[in-house]
Amino acid sequence: MKEVDSFLHYLKEELNYSEYTIKNYQLDLTDFFKYVNASNIDFLNIENIHVRGYLKYLDTCNLKNTTISRRISALRTFYNYLLEKGFVKNNIFLNVKNPKLEKKLPNYLNYTEIEELLASIDTSNSEGLKRRLLIEMFYSTGCRVGEMVNVKISDIDFYNKTIKVMGKGSKERIVYYGDYASKYLEDYLKNKDRKGYLFTNKKGEKLTIEEVEYIVRDIMKHISIKTHVTPHTLRHTFATHLLNNGADIRTVQELLGHANLSTTGIYTHVSSDRLKDVYFKTFKR
Repeated sequence: MKEVDSFLHYLKEELNYSEYTIKNYQLDLTDFFKYVNASNIDFLNIENIHVRGYLKYLDTCNLKNTTISRRISALRTFYNYLLEKGFVKNNIFLNVKNPKLEKKLPNYLNYTEIEELLASIDTSNSEGLKRRLLIEMFYSTGCRVGEMVNVKISDIDFYNKTIKVMGKGSKERIVYYGDYASKYLEDYLKNKDRKGYLFTNKKGEKLTIEEVEYIVRDIMKHISIKTHVTPHTLRHTFATHLLNNGADIRTVQELLGHANLSTTGIYTHVSSDRLKDVYFKTFKR
């Protein structure tokens, strides 16, 4: 539909949403339009009774609360767009509350596991070197996968070891990388044209999110770690290790590019060793 197509274009070009997020919006809207079309509902004149019917339908699909919440949020954003463009007179989804979500601790690797992951990658060839640098960069910067695939070599300040990244909502921020990542970056760029994107495939095109996810899965196949690891796991690991070593939560918020501190709050879990250490250092009795 033209309204959906223009909305997705708006998310990409004006809000700079990642390919992954746009894909999820598209899937959520496709499901919604299957429902309204089957129910002969005009989506531009939707009423409360129709919204209640859709929510009941979602309930019968045995979906997780996170999925239902995402679909409601997608529709809220979509109808905001329709309201701005004058297609509808109000955003009926502003009155719909998202279901309560279970608070899940983020999945992350401990220090031994991240060392094993990094050490397992053979860097004697160009593909292995790219893989090692990719993991080092995720762990050093805490970038989202959508941010990492869009990093250009011109975005890197080699002297200060910083990278300019474009986050959600076209928000630019600076992230940092350390000596380990710096070493592999120098080796990686020795035989690479310094124009264009940092991470490219064999065709010279920038890596897609799916290609990065495949690389991480493939690395994990050959090591003993049983934890399910994705690029986002490395972002969780970055934040957790910073906090475990005494970083201020607002600093971590800035580094992760979170708009709200409450989002960063999921990382305030710390290891029992860290808790014990803080307790005995601060409570002298």
